Amino acid sequence: MNTGLNHIITQYKSDNQSVFNTWFIDNNQRLKAFRTIRRGVLQVVEDIKNKTFPNDFKGSSLEFVLSCIAEQKQIFVGVSHPFYWKPKLRIPDIYEHQGNKMAFGQFLGNCINAKSEEQIIKEIVRLDALKIKGLGPAVGSILYFLHPTLFPPFNTAIVNGFNVLFNDKKKLGSWSEYLKIREVLLETNSKYKAHLSNDLGAIAGLCFEIGTQKMLIGNDEYLSEEERNKLEKSVEKRQKEIQEEKQEDNQHSEMQFHLLKIGQSLGYDAFVASNDRSRSYEGESFSFISPDKFPTINCDKETANTIKLIDVLWFEKGTNNVICAFEVEKSTSIYSGILRLTDLSYSIADGDEVFYLVIPNSREKDVIVQLSRPSIKQIKTPIKYILFSELRQHCEALCRFGENHQIMEKIAKSA
Repeated sequence: MNTGLNHIITQYKSDNQSVFNTWFIDNNQRLKAFRTIRRGVLQVVEDIKNKTFPNDFKGSSLEFVLSCIAEQKQIFVGVSHPFYWKPKLRIPDIYEHQGNKMAFGQFLGNCINAKSEEQIIKEIVRLDALKIKGLGPAVGSILYFLHPTLFPPFNTAIVNGFNVLFNDKKKLGSWSEYLKIREVLLETNSKYKAHLSNDLGAIAGLCFEIGTQKMLIGNDEYLSEEERNKLEKSVEKRQKEIQEEKQEDNQHSEMQFHLLKIGQSLGYDAFVASNDRSRSYEGESFSFISPDKFPTINCDKETANTIKLIDVLWFEKGTNNVICAFEVEKSTSIYSGILRLTDLSYSIADGDEVFYLVIPNSREKDVIVQLSRPSIKQIKTPIKYILFSELRQHCEALCRFGENHQIMEKIAKSA
């Protein structure tokens, strides 16, 4: 078993197209997601507490959180489905039933504030005892983003992969089965964490790869022709997705470069995200363009580290006063970008900042819809958006003719 699992983990890690390499390792969006989703869950709890949470999934703060999770990678595609309101079945019964809604809110609130795994397990047992119709361990994927070293994400593919890997027959819809799977994954991860990670996303990703047959254990002689064709199409789809992601990364770096260049031309200290300093565009290294020492910000360490992950920040020269914050979004990360900017406004806003989403032209309609949500409007964070094409086309003119950050209004739009 040890030799076999060592070989499987090596195979998983050495595949450049596995979720370990395309999602788990060195992924800016994944790193940013944890605080963003945590902030979103706090909003869900607040809405339930204040009785402003709607009687439907659509338009709720819960939809926003799960949309952010779904953006993370194919491992989380479909994470929202168990939470859709299905009126004919009256499930999940956390929308119409006020007692269940409050219990769900209290569960999330207690879990987000929990200091130990024992506390969270007690909350799971308490929630399970209520037998809320349609509310099962799909919540595990939310728990993962609150406590990634304690609770793994959970979906059909992960369960299928778990059963193949451990020769088991665990089922999907039971909290007790989820807790048993969790125990096995924790024990296995403890033995092999030198090759995986304390973060359970790594071993859950292994189960996902096996469960979707993107990774085969042994040989593929047992596959039927139909299954083999399905596997080949899956591999082709993944290769296409990776190529698209590479192209998006290049566009992301290009937009950051333009923003750094404009910020410096306007006389600001323009900082790129701390984990993007090693990037470059057309031979221009961001570590050379962006100042070395990040300003000291009056907030806790966790918040400060999150602020440093904002794609581009303009500070008033020689100060810690943020003038503009820019989140450059890929084609699938609109929700999380909005949440990060609203989160930043909670942390450092003093009234003179402007927050921008920089987006692909193809996502303009989606951004307008999201920024027009009542839950976003009520926060009153001044978020505007800039299209990739506008920033690319007018960069030189903004550098040449701009006097201060207000020049960005020439290309910015409001929802």
